[in-house]
Amino acid sequence: MGGSNYARVVIAGLSGDSGKTLVSCGLLGCFRERGLDVSAFKKGPDYIDPAWLGLASGKPARNLDTFLMGFDAAKESFMRRASREGINVVEGNRGLFDGLDSVGTHSTAELAKLLEAPVILILNISKVTRTAAAIVLGCNGLDPSMKIAGVILNNAANARHASVAKHAIESVSGVHVFGAIPKLPESSTLPSRHLGLIMPGEYRMALSFLKEAKQIMGDNVDIAGLGHIAFNAVPLEYCGAPEAEVTACGHVSEGMRIAYFKDESFSFYYPENLEALELAGATLVPISPSRGVLSDDIDALYIGGGLPEMNLNDLVLNREMLERVKLRAERGLPIYAECAGLMYLASCLEWNGNAYRMSGVLPITVRVSRKPQGHGYCEASVDGKNAFFRQGSVLKGHEFHYSRIVDHDAGLRTSLRLTRGVGSFDKRDGLTYKNVFASYMHLHATSCPEWASGMIECARKYTDFRKGINRKDREDSRKGLEERPVPQLSRV
Repeated sequence: MGGSNYARVVIAGLSGDSGKTLVSCGLLGCFRERGLDVSAFKKGPDYIDPAWLGLASGKPARNLDTFLMGFDAAKESFMRRASREGINVVEGNRGLFDGLDSVGTHSTAELAKLLEAPVILILNISKVTRTAAAIVLGCNGLDPSMKIAGVILNNAANARHASVAKHAIESVSGVHVFGAIPKLPESSTLPSRHLGLIMPGEYRMALSFLKEAKQIMGDNVDIAGLGHIAFNAVPLEYCGAPEAEVTACGHVSEGMRIAYFKDESFSFYYPENLEALELAGATLVPISPSRGVLSDDIDALYIGGGLPEMNLNDLVLNREMLERVKLRAERGLPIYAECAGLMYLASCLEWNGNAYRMSGVLPITVRVSRKPQGHGYCEASVDGKNAFFRQGSVLKGHEFHYSRIVDHDAGLRTSLRLTRGVGSFDKRDGLTYKNVFASYMHLHATSCPEWASGMIECARKYTDFRKGINRKDREDSRKGLEERPVPQLSRV
């Protein structure tokens, strides 16, 4: 395929909570209003910001993470999903140069250089004027190979304040200021909680916020000028395979039915993970753990991340679902669970001083705290038998959990040894029971193709097993399982 501009900008800040999400969402809305096709991306591992970016762009937003994916795969992921004729907005994370270490490895700046994308810096000028120029000058001087293409001022007290800061920045650094967002009332900002912003699906004013963000950007920022910057980015050459040729496991397996929890409690899924399963031939079946029922024709269950502690009453009231998950786990159903999924599989979940009886698949007690118990990138080597990963494999992922395991059965098996990160306990993770695998580590299918192939392989083996056994009727199943061989789907 030939080169294309892939019109693009990276929206960066000096820290978290600098206004990047508001600016990115508002910018996407303004571009859409002008009739442009837009695509949105989020730098780093994140579920919440991409949900807002996806709502603002009208299509799923994608994560770009050079640590998880590698630089080549991250660039290919961008070019595969980017709008060729429209415009692409990449929201950075943390500060512009903040990365894995003191030299900023895997930072927003490094991603911008990888994509050869112009950087627009969101600069909080609360109680500063000329000092803002020193900040821009310092950012440009820290890495001469990456130049800031423009600045948007944030938290301007009034027009005079914005004018003084703008003149100082442009005269000292030569970087153009595209506008200034005034200090906004709290009602104009997104509400947050312990994990950051709330998900748009939980916020009844989500569309109103996006409309207001678009209005704020349109009234205070030179949208046409930013578009000009984006469309004048250097052309990029894409040499990747057509998407139809990309599958999760190198072969397609039709007929697998893989259920996944999907509702207000479980909404943290990377689109690529679900797509990888579909590309491999699986039929995905979304189920609400609060209101749904796990049917008998499911070949595997994927329980992703989320916030079960915010909807515990609804979850525990659906005892039928909890019992069905336990029953199917005992019969050998492959279950892959991460973070919130691990909490659902626990015997007990403690939150706000109360104890809740969960599915009981795993003999663990989980307690949700007010402070993070694990946050950041993690790496692990697979050193124990399990259904999904071969021993000796190395997994790269991330964790962000406020819960921790406070009690567990002494015989509980684990299959991951962490070389980076916290995990479940004692630098261990990957809790295993029969064909169940649960961990605090979130994986991205792009960085770990073995995850999707492992899921498909487990589902296929379980289907063969399921079709060859005589299931007891529902009434008998509630009384307990008769002893029967369960397929051990370990990948060794």
